[in-house]
Amino acid sequence: MVVGGGRRPGRNGSVDRATLRRIGWFALVIGTLVALRTFVAEPVRVQSDSMAPTLRSGAAVVIDKLSFRWRDPRRGEIVTASDPGTGEPIVKRVVAVGGDHIGIEDGRLVRNGAPVDESYIDNTDMDGYYFGPVTVPSGEVFLLGDHRADSVDSRRYGTVPVGDLEGRLLVALWGRG
Repeated sequence: MVVGGGRRPGRNGSVDRATLRRIGWFALVIGTLVALRTFVAEPVRVQSDSMAPTLRSGAAVVIDKLSFRWRDPRRGEIVTASDPGTGEPIVKRVVAVGGDHIGIEDGRLVRNGAPVDESYIDNTDMDGYYFGPVTVPSGEVFLLGDHRADSVDSRRYGTVPVGDLEGRLLVALWGRG
């Protein structure tokens, strides 16, 4: 008796064509999902509050892994990379690109001599803080967390080569400020 309407393997253990087709479709779907995650988009979990209030620790985001194959990162984009010191995944904001002069004066970001409007951050805990200015080399970016007082970023490990960026924020699924 065959349960569930399936077919028994032949006497020599062979499997019928319908079963082989189902296995083939299953393998195709799994292969497609793996390829999409590897080359197109990937879910990522934010591991710290360095991007608060924009993204809180534990936030789930999806990163686009294709954009930087065709274009350079842009100022203001949230990107993922590996921390140059630890190799741990990081989520940070691009605040300067190759050729920019970047610094912080009394807690305010200054790019190419002009203050940058950053309505997405709370600067109250940065009063009296100064950094730079530094010049970003061609082909590299300067990354900062939105929670500047609690972020390990390019102020500590320097600029990051564009080729080391893994992707850019496509969508925040939850945990967005």
